[in-house]
Amino acid sequence: MAAQPPVLTIRKSFPRPEPRDVAAFRGVQTGYVVDARGRKGALDHHIRPLSDNKTFCGVAVTVHTRPRDNLACWAALEACRPGDVLVIACNAYEEASVIGDVFVAMARNNGVIACVTDGMVRDLAGINDVGLPVFARGLTPNSPFKDGPGEIGLSVAIGGVTVTSGDIVLGDGDGVVLVPRAEIAAVQEQLEAIRAKEAKMEAGVRNGEKTPPWLAEALQAKGVRYVD
Repeated sequence: MAAQPPVLTIRKSFPRPEPRDVAAFRGVQTGYVVDARGRKGALDHHIRPLSDNKTFCGVAVTVHTRPRDNLACWAALEACRPGDVLVIACNAYEEASVIGDVFVAMARNNGVIACVTDGMVRDLAGINDVGLPVFARGLTPNSPFKDGPGEIGLSVAIGGVTVTSGDIVLGDGDGVVLVPRAEIAAVQEQLEAIRAKEAKMEAGVRNGEKTPPWLAEALQAKGVRYVD
């Protein structure tokens, strides 16, 4: 009798960013990071904060699970380190939850700082009691099975973005943004210019500016036809 193939594929060891690189993005607005990445990198707007706690920054540990199943999610807890973010792709399935408050609590006990999924979650009151940020497509009390198949630690497509374990992922009230590990240094470098630009614009608002200084020049360069 042929041996049954394994239902889970697990990669526990993958390249991780230096702690100082993760710290460099902690507390940075997601919009600033998007601008520093060339105006891209945010997950689809359907993946939104559902928990009271909405701010996080950590290292992605990826999970791909079939719809209405979360065996891979539970197995992924053993691959997590303190400061990790579980990124769970389930093909944007909406008819059942993929995680609930007990899972989030055990994730916290493993050092996980946030959970992000393109699927649904349940037990919102309990999730808020746990205190971890949870970003998801929505809420449903329908529950999943625990059969597999699934993958842990490999690249996943979620919210229109490819996420690889070891990438930096951060979130706030505006959504979730990814910084691929290979782009960390370049994005950090651009962040300084973005911060300076934003500070200058905010100062202009406080000083009573009614339009940004660049607008007149841009309109002249691109051309305007007035019809009144």
